[in-house]
Amino acid sequence: MKIGIADTMFSTIDMFIFAEMAIKDSKSDIVIERYTVPGFKDLPVAAKKLIEEFDCSIVVALGMAGKEEIDRICATEASSGLIQAELLTNTHILKVFVHMDEASSNEDLIALTKDRVYKHTENAIALMKGKTELSKEAGKGIRQGREDVGGVE
Repeated sequence: MKIGIADTMFSTIDMFIFAEMAIKDSKSDIVIERYTVPGFKDLPVAAKKLIEEFDCSIVVALGMAGKEEIDRICATEASSGLIQAELLTNTHILKVFVHMDEASSNEDLIALTKDRVYKHTENAIALMKGKTELSKEAGKGIRQGREDVGGVE
């Protein structure tokens, strides 16, 4: 199995290391194909190329948005492009975006980024195993990057 990891130069944290950590910790026989692009809006084509040209079964797209409104707009545009790439390739692309204003300090930003990337990569690994692999977690209010909100009982 091969997983694609698309990341950007704009991120202030090397998000790839947390994805790589999750893959290594899974002890699964997974090959990593990394594709680094300048910024958010370049992620859709990188993800599509990872699927079509590098034969990845799934892609994790990593991006970090700055604190300005234009950064949020770029993140939204990138997300829309990634959804289009998913539909064109019929392949999951997990969008793992962190906004710099989600944390009050660099330490918190690193912890948030690690948690979100690691957990989304675990989800990607589960999806590679099969469409029902995550079913046991449905309806539980599980988050990546923050505490779970829990399910309604």
